[in-house]
Amino acid sequence: MVEPAGQHSIAFEGIGTHWEISTPAALSAALRAGLRERVEAFDGDWSRFRRDSLVGAMARAPGSYRFPAEADALGRLYRRLYDTSGGAMTPLVGSSLEQLGYDPAYSLQRRGSASPAPAWDDVLDWSGRSITAKAPVVLDIGAAGKGMLVDLLAAELESAGVESYCLDASGDLLVRGAEPLAVGLEHPYNRAQAIGVVPVHNQALCASAANRRAWGDGLHHVLDGTTGQPVRTVVATWALADTAMLADALATALFFMPGSTLEKDFDFSWLTVFSDGGAAYSPGFAGTLFT
Repeated sequence: MVEPAGQHSIAFEGIGTHWEISTPAALSAALRAGLRERVEAFDGDWSRFRRDSLVGAMARAPGSYRFPAEADALGRLYRRLYDTSGGAMTPLVGSSLEQLGYDPAYSLQRRGSASPAPAWDDVLDWSGRSITAKAPVVLDIGAAGKGMLVDLLAAELESAGVESYCLDASGDLLVRGAEPLAVGLEHPYNRAQAIGVVPVHNQALCASAANRRAWGDGLHHVLDGTTGQPVRTVVATWALADTAMLADALATALFFMPGSTLEKDFDFSWLTVFSDGGAAYSPGFAGTLFT
């Protein structure tokens, strides 16, 4: 539930999600085409659902792979969160997700019991743009990847002189401009309801929820890398940060760690809703919860 940032908007599909970009003035045809091309290029590099992607190649054969420039910041962020969470948050849960049915065919049929993700240093050397797989690995950057792409599209807009915009990737938002947007916080058990509202202004707001990609008997996409099983104690999180990549990653990290722990290393505000109906939030969280 977002108020549009301007009278002009474009919408398109990419990386399996719906995108909408709102701006005060219409974007040129060349810029619109460039944004779509950027999304397609990202998908061709990072998607674990495409056999022709770099990630797809890594899943079939070990070796060294050269990724685009954004890989450097992504790898460093993932490694920090991997270490902080004791391996619970990891980009190496792809095989476990596939075993549980969240596979390239979207079968949503469990193949067997998911196992813990492999230890990072046993199978992966991620240095800058270079990623070396010591064995075939299914890399899954879903915890931060959509946010990273939001930031990349924002950079395209700003390089074209667009200073005010709302970039919405199915609820992962980046807002730049003079006026804040009032954003509803979706109820984790009823998408037609909101549990609160938060103003977003010159920041990114990203959410993670167990109900968004759920199937079977209580299965969902947020897996604990140490067990290979879905997290059961948290049902929804929101994170506000300066970049969408950071907000996206921390929204997932809140499934594994208290926000108060993450605040020691990262500058952000947050809200966590637990499966028992309780909630916790940071002192700096500007949202209002409905009671």
